[in-house]
Parts: sequence; C-alpha cells; structure tokens
Amino acid sequence: MLHYAVVFLVIALIAAVFGFGGIAAGAVSIAKILFFVFVIMAVVAFVIGLGRKS
Repeated sequence: MLHYAVVFLVIALIAAVFGFGGIAAGAVSIAKILFFVFVIMAVVAFVIGLGRKS
C-alpha cells in the first residue's frame, strides 16, 4: 500500500512539472489517502502483535 502511495506521489510530481494541475491535485489526494490508510493499518497490526505476545 505504501508503494502505491509513493507511485501516486511521483505521478503528481511529474504532472505538476508539466503543468497538469488538476491531475497533480488528484494524484496527491489519492497518495494522501493511501498513506493514511497504510499508517492506520500498520498501527493496528502493531497493536495486535503486542496483544498476542502477552
């Protein structure tokens, strides 16, 4: 999931360089959503992992 967030961020940067503002804004919003979903899933997995050890 983090890989896809980075891919969309790169797409946004390339689109911004070439002047496609709408595409860049859309790609950035998708990258933000994917990144926050990744962070939430990582925290949940970490908490579950701590719960299973004890």
